[in-house]
Amino acid sequence: MTQRIKVADLPEFDAAPYLDSKAAIAAYLTDILEANDPALLA
Repeated sequence: MTQRIKVADLPEFDAAPYLDSKAAIAAYLTDILEANDPALLA
């Protein structure tokens, strides 16, 4: 049997610890701008 996980039970993701270089920050910003979702910038 497969255990179901509720999205509401997951911890909030914080990308900041992974943005450890200018290249990583640029890639992150490029990806969220290409997604065209204003909520990703909030």
